[in-house]
Amino acid sequence: MNSSTHSRIVSFIWGIADDVLRDLYVRGKYRDVILPFTVLRRLDSVLEPTKKSVLTMKSALDNSGIDNQDAALRQAAEQDFYNTSPFTLRDLRAARSQAQLRADFEAYLDGFSPNVQEILDNFEFRNQISRLTKADALGALIEKFLDPTLDLSPRTAANPGGLDNHGMGSVFEELVRRFNEENNEEAGEHWTPRDAVRLMTRLMFEPIADQIPSGTYLLYDGAMGTGGMLTVAEETLEGLTAARGIQVSTHLYGQEINAETYAIAKADLILKGKGKAADDVVGGPEWSTLSNDAYPSMEFDFMLSNPPYGKSWKTDLDRMGGKTGIRDPRFIVTHDDDPEYSLLTRSSDGQLLFLANLVSKMKHKTPLGSRIAEVHNGSSLFTGDAGQGESNIRRWIIENDWLEAIVALPLNMFYNTGIATYVWVLTNRKPVHRKGKVQLIDASGWSTPCARTSARRIASCPRRTSTAYSRRSSPSKTPTAPTTPRSSTTLILATSRSSSRGHCGSPVPTPGGSTQLPRSASLRNLRSGTSPPHRSLRSSTVWGPVRTRCSADSRRW
Repeated sequence: MNSSTHSRIVSFIWGIADDVLRDLYVRGKYRDVILPFTVLRRLDSVLEPTKKSVLTMKSALDNSGIDNQDAALRQAAEQDFYNTSPFTLRDLRAARSQAQLRADFEAYLDGFSPNVQEILDNFEFRNQISRLTKADALGALIEKFLDPTLDLSPRTAANPGGLDNHGMGSVFEELVRRFNEENNEEAGEHWTPRDAVRLMTRLMFEPIADQIPSGTYLLYDGAMGTGGMLTVAEETLEGLTAARGIQVSTHLYGQEINAETYAIAKADLILKGKGKAADDVVGGPEWSTLSNDAYPSMEFDFMLSNPPYGKSWKTDLDRMGGKTGIRDPRFIVTHDDDPEYSLLTRSSDGQLLFLANLVSKMKHKTPLGSRIAEVHNGSSLFTGDAGQGESNIRRWIIENDWLEAIVALPLNMFYNTGIATYVWVLTNRKPVHRKGKVQLIDASGWSTPCARTSARRIASCPRRTSTAYSRRSSPSKTPTAPTTPRSSTTLILATSRSSSRGHCGSPVPTPGGSTQLPRSASLRNLRSGTSPPHRSLRSSTVWGPVRTRCSADSRRW
């Protein structure tokens, strides 16, 4: 699908909202109707060629008294979803009254397969039917979505002008983005910009792209949102391996507590022809990642996430039995000869627990192990006193030498907020030249403003070197070719204790102008004085081996 067709379809659907819903809903609520209607129109178009086969199969199964009909009906529909009602959207136009239209439309919705029913339920779409019917808007919406100008039918040999699954997914994602921008203006909400997601996937895959063999790989996002990270990660992995002649298959797993965003994620996967992946993701208010892990016994090859920042997890804490009652092996681990080493953070901010959740699902018995990319705000670098959960999580990760790099993203990357954000890159299979080291990369000035929003876009990445992530700076007001190379900061960590003593967290000067960092120093001590977190990442200091030992009660990471 070319860009003009994409823009035309998105603009047409966006125009339906203004034409039909303007006086019925506030702009921030258009999505409650338009997104599920877009899903319905696409599914209706996809199912139309096999509608008779599905109805015939449904009748045969009913007559035979077979209760478990899902697999047979999917086979008859030749899709991972189906509709057993006697109606299509076109048939609904024959209704002679608003009451009949409502009854027929509800019967049409009830005929969809359970996976589509879950999407509709989480959209709470049936709650909109009464309002639409009273305003005489339901029929108008159906007519608009059946307009010949809006062709959402699938591309086939007989219909070469139709939309393939990827094109339909792109249309849906653009609608989601636009509606998110509308809501940002009203509620200050934000989603993960695609530039940040693409950077995260490159940081996760590119360092080992030449080592990935053919096979099956599991991808996981513990704070899935609308599912964009999973689908972009899958596309990136498939693109990198295909360029090297490697054949891979992927399975996507995700968990999301917000019902509406979960509905969007599941719908997006179905619209992209990934029905199996849509069956593997879970969501809704009962599926909080922290208190109700959907995949307790699974391990994954690649994981990425953008967890909520500064959000209380006290409800989850209470559900899990309180801090003294929690026995979840994701958050109570064995470390440093302590069989009950607690990773439980303050109840006011649980973002680092999402990272601990990912680490707990690492593969330890495969050649590639696992790789993780997760976005955090600055508080994850320094909050928590010695012995508290935040400090313990950093210490646990660093002493196990899982932290590969931290990348400072540009400010204003996220819509309607200017907070400093950082990508943490973890692996349990560090190459030899990276063992005992953490690379700190400042990409805070490496961006250009987007034309239509206050967010910023990451400039194009230069080619990665074979030994480290490479980064170049560019003029602040233009995305032109990079100029002067700027080296990143490398923190060299000692993994064994030393007998010498010093003040906890105080860098120790050494000959040659370099600085040695005590092993107990927190990441906060990487900063200079009280300067912002970004400042430390702009330096080119190489931190030397650890020369200090601190008592157990004063260690702080």
